[in-house]
Amino acid sequence: MFNEVHKNFGFGCMRLPMNGDNVDFAEFNKMIDTFIANGFNYFDTAHGYLQGKSETALRDCLVARYPRDKYILTNKLTTFYFENEADVRPFFESQLKICGVDYFDFYLMHAQSKEIFAKFKRCRAYEQALELKAEGKIKHFGISFHDTAEVLDQILTEYPQVEVVQIQLNYADYDDPAVQSRKCLEVCNKHNKPVIVMEPVKGGNLVNLPEDAKKYFEALGGASTASYAIRFAAGCKGVFMVLSGMSDMAQMTDNISYMKNFKPLDEKEMQAVNNVCAVFKGMNLIPCTACRYCTDGCPEKISIPDLFSCLNTKNIYHDWNADYYYNEVHTKVGGKASACVKCGKCEKACPQHLPIRELLKDVAKEFEKQ
Repeated sequence: MFNEVHKNFGFGCMRLPMNGDNVDFAEFNKMIDTFIANGFNYFDTAHGYLQGKSETALRDCLVARYPRDKYILTNKLTTFYFENEADVRPFFESQLKICGVDYFDFYLMHAQSKEIFAKFKRCRAYEQALELKAEGKIKHFGISFHDTAEVLDQILTEYPQVEVVQIQLNYADYDDPAVQSRKCLEVCNKHNKPVIVMEPVKGGNLVNLPEDAKKYFEALGGASTASYAIRFAAGCKGVFMVLSGMSDMAQMTDNISYMKNFKPLDEKEMQAVNNVCAVFKGMNLIPCTACRYCTDGCPEKISIPDLFSCLNTKNIYHDWNADYYYNEVHTKVGGKASACVKCGKCEKACPQHLPIRELLKDVAKEFEKQ
């Protein structure tokens, strides 16, 4: 459908190589060059990624260094950056300017849910995006989505003009009742919408596996744990693009090694995936992907994903290391879990629909015993 897109693997630019608080341009340049040299060309960003630094890094490291026809650039309209109908077009124009381009190849209505979709409708965001498409400033119009399959079906029924849908899809979430990856994929297939996959390795959770899970992949040979997760997603019906948020050359090299000549998982590999899922289900881990949408509006500056990671690490490894990171790293600048004032802003922003306020109580109970 999208002839200008090369291959089925995209560069997600939410987790870029960093040098302190800034994007490491030298490393990012090398990664972009390697990516394009291997026949890939799809880049995905949004204004809020890395507090705006993702867009500017792409401008300086990709747009300024390559002809416009050598790459596909996707951006998004995010709910935090407009309040009414009149705000939408100026924000879009500002994104073009920041990225240094005249058009976006794909422009997505970002993180659609029942509540956010209602706001987008009220502000005629879909209609305005379609007007921008008619003007040639958007080549393809789509959505990214975080809600139930029922809501997705409603959106695609009301707006058949949607060309592509970006959903969270990985083997751990495939049958999860909160994320509903399988059901959302089925809705996309029903409406004949090509699927872009985000979070194929679940924010890194499917890379750094507990030993009880890792052994199933190790028994298959020398491939990385990430390879099974990304190939699982890429092999699902209707998927035309899988995004990977790569933050160093090692991840880039590994991803390219199995996506350049992609092969779906075979029966033996799929059985290993099922065994890993069974291990996860028995560990009661918090299914946080560390997207960090929850932290932007937190009045107590609680580094919620990092605190959840500490609790998951403690449950996996049962050692002192998680306590150290909780007390000496992640709560030195931001608040402790017990500082939560239960305002609920985090839960409204969470794509995983996690009961964050209750989970922070669990974190405090584990790490603030004294």
